[in-house]
Amino acid sequence: MGIFDLLKKSLQKTKAGFLGKAFSILKSGNLDKEKIEEIRELLLLADVGIPTSDYIIEKLKNSKGKDPLETLKSVLLELLGQDESVRLSAVPPTVYTLVGVNGSGKTTTAGKLAFRFKKSGKRIVLGAGDTFRAAAIEQLKEWGKRVDVPVIAHQMGADPGAVAYDTVSHAIAENLDIAIVDTAGRLHTKDNLMRELEKVHKVIKKLRPDQPEEVLLVLDSTIGQNAIQQARIFDKSTGVTGIVLTKLDGTAKGGMIFSIKRELGIPVKLIGIGEGIEDLKDFSASDFVDELLQ
Repeated sequence: MGIFDLLKKSLQKTKAGFLGKAFSILKSGNLDKEKIEEIRELLLLADVGIPTSDYIIEKLKNSKGKDPLETLKSVLLELLGQDESVRLSAVPPTVYTLVGVNGSGKTTTAGKLAFRFKKSGKRIVLGAGDTFRAAAIEQLKEWGKRVDVPVIAHQMGADPGAVAYDTVSHAIAENLDIAIVDTAGRLHTKDNLMRELEKVHKVIKKLRPDQPEEVLLVLDSTIGQNAIQQARIFDKSTGVTGIVLTKLDGTAKGGMIFSIKRELGIPVKLIGIGEGIEDLKDFSASDFVDELLQ
């Protein structure tokens, strides 16, 4: 199954839900006041968010004489901006840290990301920085076996900063291309846990001041607009460079993806569109919008 087929399958709930109804109204043309208000309500129910929904509605109101569906397509592409892929450092190792709340899919994303890079010929090490849960350490070790890459792990309760230090040190000593450091899921409202996350990044910078190359925030797309607040706080604490949007195949609230870039200026770089090892894909705005509007 190709990327477009996987995307088509993953967006079925979003398309069949509120956004799909809004698009049906637009296809009928003749946008009167009642239809405009109905579209606005549908966008909000799809978790596009108030500011972004209002922005879309204003554009539609000002599109007299134009195909409203083409106007919507243009606005959605504008909101998503240019596609940005995950960066690689000019000098290896490239270090990635994965951050986010519990249950967002960080550890699984770490394993799938390792698989992507291994498939392209890169040499990788994984770091089990979630030392709060023994299950997370074991889960990452299993991913290491599955992908055939080493995993640096300490005992449960160990200092996550020490795990990050050892992971990056190993990558440097072994001339590896990439180090991926998983971190504990933490409530974005807990200041002490956020400070600990800051410490992990400071430790990495002691070894390589230019790293991590990417701080990837893993967001569960099923939580809708709550993801925006999470992203704001994680960005303030760690300087998020990109978003990995997981569980896109399990939600009818895919509209939140449009407000992330507009409100935060942080690009969605990867999307999880299934449970398979290869179901972590580069985000393509044009493919995403085309599939929604078909």
